[in-house]
Amino acid sequence: MQTPRKFPIAIEQNLLTIAIAALIFLMYAPLIIYWYDGWLNKSISIEHEYFSHGIIGLPFAGYIAWNNRQKWENLPDISHPLGGVLLGIAGVWYISGIPDLINLSFPIILAGICLWFKGIPGLKLMGMPLLFILLASPNYIPYLIEPYALPIQKFIATVAGFILTQLNMEVIVEQIYLYVGDRIVEVAPHCAGLKMLFTSLYVSLMLLYWTGAIASRAKTIFLLVSTVLISVSANIVRNTVLTIFHGTGQDEAFHWLHDGWGGDMYSACTLILLFPIMNWIDDYFTNSVDSPNESDT
Repeated sequence: MQTPRKFPIAIEQNLLTIAIAALIFLMYAPLIIYWYDGWLNKSISIEHEYFSHGIIGLPFAGYIAWNNRQKWENLPDISHPLGGVLLGIAGVWYISGIPDLINLSFPIILAGICLWFKGIPGLKLMGMPLLFILLASPNYIPYLIEPYALPIQKFIATVAGFILTQLNMEVIVEQIYLYVGDRIVEVAPHCAGLKMLFTSLYVSLMLLYWTGAIASRAKTIFLLVSTVLISVSANIVRNTVLTIFHGTGQDEAFHWLHDGWGGDMYSACTLILLFPIMNWIDDYFTNSVDSPNESDT
């Protein structure tokens, strides 16, 4: 006599996976909700706001992992001891009460799970989604980088001052300060474009993976260099316009572009520029590779 099954076969076979997924969800769902609330409402710390690209990055990482699920199931069950170490570190960091360690425990525990169940092949398979999650996990690394942004601040102030001079505006540039009439505009560390640069590079990495161009070193380097140039140039223009608004007493327009939805729209337009550039790079390098073959026929 056959005893009835308590669960369907598919659920029985993946019961451990489902249990782990449920545990991870219970542990990190409140944290991720907190991230999104802070990013969308700008209520999170300034340094953690540097990682707002996670709004699109985390779903993208989940999409990649979901598409790799069949390959994951086909991998042999090989446990790597480093997986246990990472799981232990993630657990300690999670209960530490230190915000940065709690945040970084998320990608670490996922990497530990990959190593524990599928070994190095599993970690390689999920390498890109793990990278996107890591780069979107808020931490205070931008705070450590900001003191080294002074040369960039000076460069932006100098170029902005030069542009304003060409527009027949009386402006004096001293270090990171621009004096327009009786008003002073400071190119602060947060105005040096680091956040936009981080976001632009993150989106570029997404584009490279999405198009498959990440397999080409030339395409990858070309896009990343182009991204840096676009981000820096866009930030120079933005600071120049902000100086005009502030120097001419247009305070409402200044706040609209500085910390209002105008700044968000400006950033979005800058990111949109990366899409045609990615297409151009892809076409250019593809045609340059195909051209010699066509000439030989």
